Amino acid sequence: MEKIRMTTPLVEMDGDEMTRIIWKMIKDILLLPYIDLKTEYYDLGLVHRNETDDKVTIESAEATKKYGVAVKCATITPNAARMTEYDLKEMWKSPNGTIRAILDGTVFRAPIIADGITPYIPTWTKPITIARHAYGDVYKNTELQVEQGSRAELKVTDKNGNETTELIYDFSDSAGIIQGLHNKDKSIEGFARSCFNYALDTRQDIWFASKDTISKKYDHRFKDIFAEVFEKDYKDRFSAVGIEYFYTLIDDAVARVIRSNGGYIWACKNYDGDVMSDMVATAYGSLAMMTSVLVSPDGIYEYEAAHGTVQRHYYRYLKGEKTSTNPVATIYAWTGALRKRGELDSLPELCSFADKLEKATLRTISDGVMTGDLAAISALKNKKTVDTETFLEEINARLVKSL
Repeated sequence: MEKIRMTTPLVEMDGDEMTRIIWKMIKDILLLPYIDLKTEYYDLGLVHRNETDDKVTIESAEATKKYGVAVKCATITPNAARMTEYDLKEMWKSPNGTIRAILDGTVFRAPIIADGITPYIPTWTKPITIARHAYGDVYKNTELQVEQGSRAELKVTDKNGNETTELIYDFSDSAGIIQGLHNKDKSIEGFARSCFNYALDTRQDIWFASKDTISKKYDHRFKDIFAEVFEKDYKDRFSAVGIEYFYTLIDDAVARVIRSNGGYIWACKNYDGDVMSDMVATAYGSLAMMTSVLVSPDGIYEYEAAHGTVQRHYYRYLKGEKTSTNPVATIYAWTGALRKRGELDSLPELCSFADKLEKATLRTISDGVMTGDLAAISALKNKKTVDTETFLEEINARLVKSL
């Protein structure tokens, strides 16, 4: 068959460890034989980030703003152990955090539901989409260790030079730590609008939760902005399509989520969304079965898998062992980006290919062919556990039939 042509490149962000290996397998087996793939390539592997003083991450985000759609492989956010392992110049920040700050987007994460994979919470019969604010909070924090006898204060100087100071803590009794967080009204409003627009697009109720009873200024500001935006621009539109916006405290939201059937969007602040998306993904079956898309207020999209670089499997791979690493979320990152590129460029063939690849992936699992993480929780009889490359070849066999 003639290869499907693209007119505008995707921004392609390569990554680290086992997901970097899988990234190439997906391209070689499932994409390049069928698509005249056009990408603007950026190597976000930790080695290259270190070589470029992490400038490559910023360049990839700026390219995403230029082209409108990106697809990203999982990357390492280094800790002290990684500093030694990779001989790093410094402990580089999270690439995802850097990209999110530049694009000022909201991350929407939803489970991929496949026949034969039963959620750990059996009442969850429909997907729960986590909407994670992708700016500020702990991911753009300032931290200090504090010696005993110190006095920590929070000081703000306004545009006229006037100062407002509040005591954080008097460390006369002990050494300690302090952390400074910030967010912006503009970003919070963009977060709210992205969430409400996504709810309208998908015809789903949306919940938002914070801890405004304790954080009476910081978290309460989120609550107030959401309420103002909803009342002004979305209340009537929600009513017209029969969906609702619901606010509650984060601890109450957790209790309600566990008792629910799913089928809604749960909007969370940055850290809450980071934690809860992993909880939701695991409860639905596997961290490798979670889609993730960063959407900016001005309509820029970056697709990725919601999981990490699968370090343990990578070390086995380096020893020459075959691994049964689940590539589904990474496949869906590619299909999401290709579909969006097709929509923006009016290329129905590209959109159709993305649909068929996703269906072939789910059909492979429902046929009983799967990676080890899924086989461990699947209720299917006569299931077969295969290594990653075999799993991709099985998907390809079903994809060929559909094409």
